[in-house]
Amino acid sequence: MNTTAYTLAASGSALGMVAIFVGGVLITAALIWAVQYGIRIRRSEARRTGRGKRPTPPESGPVHETREQRAPNEMGDGERLNPHELRPTGGTPSADQHRPRWDRGSSGSFGGGGPA
Repeated sequence: MNTTAYTLAASGSALGMVAIFVGGVLITAALIWAVQYGIRIRRSEARRTGRGKRPTPPESGPVHETREQRAPNEMGDGERLNPHELRPTGGTPSADQHRPRWDRGSSGSFGGGGPA
């Protein structure tokens, strides 16, 4: 075997070291330029609105979520409704406000594989 070829391949040449150094300097310069460019763009954008121009919560405090059971809207005479005939979603408040629970032993999803 020719060990001198392996030795030359394993030893770093000066040209290779310079190429790696120049590549690192170029990448570093590109990153510095990108950060400065981003800062320049950020400064040229419009400022955020002042505190007085932002929406504020009502005087009574924050609005909290309410949960209620809704009765579906009636479909009509068994015919399909067209999109222009649909009413707002949600229906009306249901007389029964108890949340429906899943049957025991059921996964709660259609085709969940529970006992039939």
